[in-house]
Amino acid sequence: MVIITLQRKKCIGCNYCVELAPKQFQMSKKDGKSVLLHSNDKKGFFTIKSPDMSILENVTKAKEACPVNIISVKEK
Repeated sequence: MVIITLQRKKCIGCNYCVELAPKQFQMSKKDGKSVLLHSNDKKGFFTIKSPDMSILENVTKAKEACPVNIISVKEK
């Protein structure tokens, strides 16, 4: 299980997450910030839980590339 969390309010719109993990992230046309696809919002923290372990490498790269450190990736 891979758990991905995005603190969307702190996003600066650099687009690195979309470039590295396009199946999990996209940029909003409304405000230019990252969107974690198919996520649930809890007080500004957008989270998905995926049983697909094949996404782990790409989302980890996106986490490491994020200049404002707003992406969290956990493996359970």
